[in-house]
Amino acid sequence: MEQKKSLHELQLDVDQYISQFKEGYFEPMEMLARLTEELGELSREVQHVYGTKKKKQTEAEKNLEEELGDLFFVLVCFANSQSIELDRALTAVIEKFNVRDRDRWTRKED
Repeated sequence: MEQKKSLHELQLDVDQYISQFKEGYFEPMEMLARLTEELGELSREVQHVYGTKKKKQTEAEKNLEEELGDLFFVLVCFANSQSIELDRALTAVIEKFNVRDRDRWTRKED
């Protein structure tokens, strides 16, 4: 069984991959454009699976997992290029939601 990696380890894996190329990470605006592109591809896949606009026969077969992986890879690249530790960033956001939105949604009964 494959052992799951931590977010920190995944960031290191991406950095090791990118570091083997002279070009390195893209500039921030280019990274944002890549994120937008990948989000568009994810959106297209969601529309195909759950929406009314199905793919043409000429469009490549992909899946939500693959598209989320592509989006996440670029997000990790962006975070790495800005020296942002995603585990810390996500932990801070979760804490913010737990405080700010603690009474916003209807809780499930146990």
